[in-house]
Amino acid sequence: MTTDNLILEKLSEIASKLDEQNLLQKTVLNFNEAAKYLDVSPSHLYKLTSSRQVPHFCPQGKKLYFKRSELDDWLQRNRQITTAEADQLADNLPIGKKK
Repeated sequence: MTTDNLILEKLSEIASKLDEQNLLQKTVLNFNEAAKYLDVSPSHLYKLTSSRQVPHFCPQGKKLYFKRSELDDWLQRNRQITTAEADQLADNLPIGKKK
């Protein structure tokens, strides 16, 4: 690999990291940014919005926008408990008495 190619590769990597940082600082994301943030394909995000499974805004009837905080909440729904948490819950259950 030549030095020029190595420099271009590193510059591309730096640009990608800067894009990620900018994305994390925004409070409102456009459609493509939201797809990237959620790590889903644009077609999958479109299916989620058309079926109203993900919170979004459509202020002018065409472009879709998303609040990053609402996407975070949506991502964290349906949390699965760990086996340790399940064991703790089971230990706290009252033991029934026989009559």
